[in-house]
Amino acid sequence: MITSVNNGQVKNIIQLNQKTKARREQGLFVAEGRKMFGEAPRDWISKVYVSEALSGDAELMAQVEKLPYEIVADSVFRQMSDTQTPQGIMTVLKKPSYIMEDILGGKNPLVMILEDLQDPGNAGTILRTGEGAGVSGVLLTKTCVDITNPKVIRSTMGSVYRMPFLYVESVVSLAQELKDRNIRTFAAHLHGKNSYDQESYTGGTAFLIGNEGKGLTDEAADSADCLIRIPMCGKVESLNAAMASGILMYEAARQRR
Repeated sequence: MITSVNNGQVKNIIQLNQKTKARREQGLFVAEGRKMFGEAPRDWISKVYVSEALSGDAELMAQVEKLPYEIVADSVFRQMSDTQTPQGIMTVLKKPSYIMEDILGGKNPLVMILEDLQDPGNAGTILRTGEGAGVSGVLLTKTCVDITNPKVIRSTMGSVYRMPFLYVESVVSLAQELKDRNIRTFAAHLHGKNSYDQESYTGGTAFLIGNEGKGLTDEAADSADCLIRIPMCGKVESLNAAMASGILMYEAARQRR
């Protein structure tokens, strides 16, 4: 049993939770909680850490004992954890590796393209909602939040295991490939010509979503085939990025049913 916060494994978990660089260099990330352990693809799992208090759960341990694992003293586990109220189990996982074909290769793909999205909750919610709406995958510019950030992982509620994602240089760098694959790009924009529900998304479709505060860059908006808007009442100018994404993804899903 690990009983000291000075243990090398404990120090490394804290690094993985706090530092993008550590996650990138090691190709690992951490997911906390029973649900995230239960849904994790077994071939992704590097190691499981269970708090002393939870190690008495025979049903859980029957699963854990099939994998490399460590029992951790409760006081140490609390310091390893990224959450205020730890659930007593954390899973260290290998970061998945996707290629463009995984996201764009199917028939009539439906893709989310995120530019400079910074909020972990937004990114995670978009992955989770995307899975629900049948999205093929998510493309993110390199300036976006790291998908393996613990707050993003929590927000995905397990969808990170099933929703392909890939980082790209910029939205503009994608334009030609999307055109070559007959994927139309729609930019959610305040100056959108048509309301979002007046366009067809039954063919290959990509939605562009911009930064929470600044929206899409002019270059990204100019590269889109069509600017669309979500009509607003009152004095509301725009919606939260995850909310806007959800509206667009589910309109596409509705049209494809």
